[in-house]
Amino acid sequence: MASIDTVILPFEEKPLHTPPLEEIRDVLAAGLVSNFATVDVEVVDCPNLTQAPFHLAGEGLNGNPALLEVGGPPYLLPHVDYTKLYDVVSISQRALNDTKKEILAIGAGAGPYPHVNSNCEGMFNLKISASGHVTSESHLAQITPDRKQVLLKKIPNTETRCALLGNIFLSEGKPGQVLKVSCKKRIGGEDFIASIRNALAKHYEDKPVGLGGVFLLKNGKAKQHVMSPFSETPIHTEEELNTWLNFFDMSATLIAVGTLVTNECDLDLRLQHFHSFSKHGEGGHYHIDTTPDIVEYEGYFNVGEKIVRVDKPVNTHKFGRD
Repeated sequence: MASIDTVILPFEEKPLHTPPLEEIRDVLAAGLVSNFATVDVEVVDCPNLTQAPFHLAGEGLNGNPALLEVGGPPYLLPHVDYTKLYDVVSISQRALNDTKKEILAIGAGAGPYPHVNSNCEGMFNLKISASGHVTSESHLAQITPDRKQVLLKKIPNTETRCALLGNIFLSEGKPGQVLKVSCKKRIGGEDFIASIRNALAKHYEDKPVGLGGVFLLKNGKAKQHVMSPFSETPIHTEEELNTWLNFFDMSATLIAVGTLVTNECDLDLRLQHFHSFSKHGEGGHYHIDTTPDIVEYEGYFNVGEKIVRVDKPVNTHKFGRD
């Protein structure tokens, strides 16, 4: 099955508030201490993210940084819409105004189900050259038929589709300064990404701020889910959804990619969405660490200059967005 023609997809675009990195550093340094015992927030030169332990397809997070949201949970719940297949390459190029520059696209979404003939989680991590050549370090995670194990698979360079929904951070993958956020020992009730998002939302109020990038779960375990095969019966409630999902405690080191934004900007956005992969065969949709006393996070983020909304559902709902 081919992906939807990007030209006919509705695109909406809104600017985001872009405070200096130093200002965000101070906001997070003050805001995260209620959730973590040890907090260190710096503005640093981005490490080479193609190297271990990150294994991204591009070196950095700079150059026209933007947040991209495609589709949404209403295309999965209560009934799946099998027609919703998007080409990450063409959508990313259009979102960055067809710059024909190199693009790094990293983030979370539903994986390319036709590739494995099954519903799956997608960890999108690909570099698109100016000529359109794709270098992919993307992965997918699917559940085994007995729903007891997760299969993590590398997605080949030739498969660049996202199904149903996705939250992607776009940039030219250039080196440059970024936010480094390091936290240890969770003492509050918020996950790592929610604690960052809520600290920003409290400070900036109605000014929308969006971040994207990569974080490591360096120590401990995290609650993560992997979807089951598409449900033959409609899913209408969070209870039904959680029965259909498969939850696991997954071990460090996890490499998570995705986006967060402080408000919906009247675009029906998912406020946070990160998926992780690993080198030991585990991966899925990140929820929260399950070992707060020993957990350790290290994240690298940049500030999005705009949010691009692609194929926003006309008939929407608010469940299935955790």
